[in-house]
Amino acid sequence: MHQAIDSLSNTRAEHQSAHKALSSQINDVKKSIASRKSAIASHRAHLAAQSRFNAPELDFWQSYLCLRIEGAGVADRLKFVFTHVCEKDWEKEAWFELGTGSRDYQVFGVRPKVEREEVDAVLERLNESRDLTPFLKGMRELFVESVK
Repeated sequence: MHQAIDSLSNTRAEHQSAHKALSSQINDVKKSIASRKSAIASHRAHLAAQSRFNAPELDFWQSYLCLRIEGAGVADRLKFVFTHVCEKDWEKEAWFELGTGSRDYQVFGVRPKVEREEVDAVLERLNESRDLTPFLKGMRELFVESVK
């Protein structure tokens, strides 16, 4: 009888220590989840704060450069469409597709036809500076010259 009591006492002690270990693990996971939720909420708040600047900036590009940004139908590509590049026909469009899938940007399609060397020169400056503003202005200038 004493042996059975000792066995049950040992089993109970093992279960209590396992319970403490599991409770500790559960608390650690809860803390980890709480910190991740906090980080996600912080990131969402940052994106929301940034998004209020996006619309005015996009509106600026659309009105200042007569630029429209579209999806190209392929992952990691954007299609930039310019209007008002031809003095005789304001509705005539000029566009190019910019690939953003790798570290260096790439230009895939261009309409109307522009000399590839000129596009590569403007693209090289973009890849060096990572600043889209001079690149878009340079591409618009190339289109205006090509339409003339």
